[in-house]
Amino acid sequence: MKTLLRPLCAAAALTAMLAAPMAAQAHRQWMLPSMTVLSGTDPWVTVDAAVSNDLFVFEHVPMRLDGLVITGPDGAAVPHQNAATGKYRSTFDVQLSKPGTYRIASVGDGVMASYKLAGEQKRWRGAAADLPTAIPAEATDIKITHSQRRIETFATVGEPTTEALAPTGKGLELAPVTHPNDLFAGETAQFRLLLDGQPAPGVEVTVIRGAGRYRDDPGEMKLTTAADGLLEINWAEPGMYWMEAEVRGGKSPIEGAERMAVYVGTLEVLPE
Repeated sequence: MKTLLRPLCAAAALTAMLAAPMAAQAHRQWMLPSMTVLSGTDPWVTVDAAVSNDLFVFEHVPMRLDGLVITGPDGAAVPHQNAATGKYRSTFDVQLSKPGTYRIASVGDGVMASYKLAGEQKRWRGAAADLPTAIPAEATDIKITHSQRRIETFATVGEPTTEALAPTGKGLELAPVTHPNDLFAGETAQFRLLLDGQPAPGVEVTVIRGAGRYRDDPGEMKLTTAADGLLEINWAEPGMYWMEAEVRGGKSPIEGAERMAVYVGTLEVLPE
């Protein structure tokens, strides 16, 4: 019996070691459009939105749609349609009624606070406008985090345009130098990361090609923005790519708060 148990225990230990990195892997938020480059008159795009371990795989929880902001080629807001949230994903449609480039984003700006009240640990999450009345005056050990998040993708009908790509000046944003719907394998694209409208230097950016469950190499790139916030990405292969950047610290418009700004984008790289 002991002879039999030794290989079984060894196998169990090996399985645990192999599973540990997967268990420790952070969940990723993303939006995935059905198409990014379209032609014809009055086309539509369906967008899936989820949070998962494996990129673009529905296996954890849906992404909420309450922060959707869609900008059309003329810079005006475009409504989303047919929204639905299921067990593992949310989905919605966008009618591309005008030629040009659309920016499809989920934008969040909120506050998380922790404090002690009568020796008991308390937590609160909500809008910045509600913060002054959310924490009792007698609270102690107050810690406030201002969280800004932008998750986005792009779609273009006909010729690419740039009006929808204008930065808002809030949080961490991508200011394309190379158009996000004009990306090809074997070429190098340039983007600039902005924090509150200003170049963000020294920011680490993670870029991962999708369909990782079908290959051994996750295809992950770790890049850093230059002094002027410029980021260069060499696309080795076509496919859907996910990119994420995060900035912690820095000045927040909320007094006494630590700021955390996150940018997430989904880009399609076409064959040469």
